Amino acid sequence: MTTPDPQPPTPNTPHTPEPQFKDRVYRSPSGIAGGVLLLAIIAWLGIDALITGEGRTPWISLATLLLLVPLVTAFTLRPAVYANEQRLRIRNPFRVITLPWGTVGTFKSGYSNEVLDKDGTKYQVWAVPVSLRARKRAARKEARGETAGPRRGRSPYPSPRPSPVPEGPVRAQGDRIVDELRELLEARGKDPRAQGEASVRWAYEIAAPAAAGAVLLAILLALG
Repeated sequence: MTTPDPQPPTPNTPHTPEPQFKDRVYRSPSGIAGGVLLLAIIAWLGIDALITGEGRTPWISLATLLLLVPLVTAFTLRPAVYANEQRLRIRNPFRVITLPWGTVGTFKSGYSNEVLDKDGTKYQVWAVPVSLRARKRAARKEARGETAGPRRGRSPYPSPRPSPVPEGPVRAQGDRIVDELRELLEARGKDPRAQGEASVRWAYEIAAPAAAGAVLLAILLALG
């Protein structure tokens, strides 16, 4: 009797995780532009004082640079919001808040945009500022869109290239971003992979040099 040759062991196939979409990143273009401009002015004045200054001027310039550069960076270039399937990460000037979607309660949009977790803790979203002017401009555009339809309909001459009709109401940029975050919360809030605990980390890389510059500047001014 012939016995069949033993089959070679099949290699274990690695577990392939489910695909995940990349983070959606939300930032303020006007904040970034203003921050770059401010940093360029501060660097120009500060470096000039360091090179050409006399006496205590270079030291005062150095202390001022240590104080202002982190602060300007924190309030203009740093703020961002990262959203993916599992969590919402908010990078504010001095803190980084990570909220799994299961811990997010709601979003509020008044004079500032805020997110509340299910415990009622409130976190401001610096990267998505509220512009009352943009809201008024969007309201005017929507009002014109509502009144433009009947006027075009009464014209005896059809337009060769009709204007596209926007889907949904006209919204300001910040309000559209909050709407997208609300949709993500509604879609992912009950997903088992989007559960966990909220975490808050302080941005010591911003606070430490700014505090050192403030202390050094205070000492130099006191000695003068």
